[in-house]
Amino acid sequence: MTNFISIPLGILGGQEIILIVLAILLLFGGRKIPELMKGLGKGIKEFKNATSDSEVSEDIKDIKKEIDSVGDDFKKSAKF
Repeated sequence: MTNFISIPLGILGGQEIILIVLAILLLFGGRKIPELMKGLGKGIKEFKNATSDSEVSEDIKDIKKEIDSVGDDFKKSAKF
């Protein structure tokens, strides 16, 4: 989670973050913010699960293993 937050917030300074938080408080009110954050957290969790569980990611891992093994074989044959 740290990587997710640090990338977009690395561009913003302290004053900008405070201004954004105040604007959110004014727009949604204090009672609505926990509900919004809960929904945002669920969305991020579902996105991570969808991307990590997909068949495409498994296929990419298999292809990477095959490429690595071919590279190792090439290195071994080049030594002779």
